[in-house]
Amino acid sequence: MPPKPNANMNGFKSSIYRSAWSGVAIVLMVFLGILAMKTVKEINQVGYEPRGRDTITISGEGKVSAKPTLAQISLGLYTEGADVPTIQDQNSRKTNAIIQGLKDMGLSEADMQTSNYSIQPRYDYTDGRQSIIGYSVSQNLSIKVRDLSKVGAVIAKAGELGSNQVNGVTFTIDEPSALQQAARAEAIQDARKKAMELANAMGVSLVKVVTFSESSGGNVPPMPFYRDAAVAQNAVTAPEIQPGELDVTANVSVTFEVR
Repeated sequence: MPPKPNANMNGFKSSIYRSAWSGVAIVLMVFLGILAMKTVKEINQVGYEPRGRDTITISGEGKVSAKPTLAQISLGLYTEGADVPTIQDQNSRKTNAIIQGLKDMGLSEADMQTSNYSIQPRYDYTDGRQSIIGYSVSQNLSIKVRDLSKVGAVIAKAGELGSNQVNGVTFTIDEPSALQQAARAEAIQDARKKAMELANAMGVSLVKVVTFSESSGGNVPPMPFYRDAAVAQNAVTAPEIQPGELDVTANVSVTFEVR
């Protein structure tokens, strides 16, 4: 005769099933409750912008002054004549003499560059009629002078050898990266100091930098230049050229998070 099922065992199993289903029901109710609360919160925020971080934006400036290390001179030679081959030959002879003369002064060939060479017709306008009366040849040299004590002598030598145009002298710093870094550090310090003063006045604290941007530049002092051939050719004594100092500047804009 087969054994009868144990009533106590069946009741125990039923109790386990009921407990499991009750646990599932509780978890489901909690999940649905959280989902409902989230939906209500999102509905209440419709039409409102999300709250961002509280920030202040401050600008800072840094400036470092230093003596220039490089001079750039733009020399020119202008020749007029009746025919192109003749004035080309004259112009070339004088230009080559200038280049050789500057080499003899210790300038490197790598620091001399032709920046312009042009041939143009010259016109005469009489009684409403245009006619060619000759031609002109113009050649320009860009010269780098690394020994600044020679700048005046270079201009004088070029005039002595036939240059009749000096279009400008500018001074630069050959390797400005170290000065730019120093100016940047000064600008950042200036911005942080201003930010701390403003934060103290507003009763808040600086937390961290959120954004940063920078612009930099240098100022070149204006230098004299010769306007015509007579000035350059009569420059028997080397002109006094003063390099002065250059300002390397950095401007930064820093946004700080405040709390």
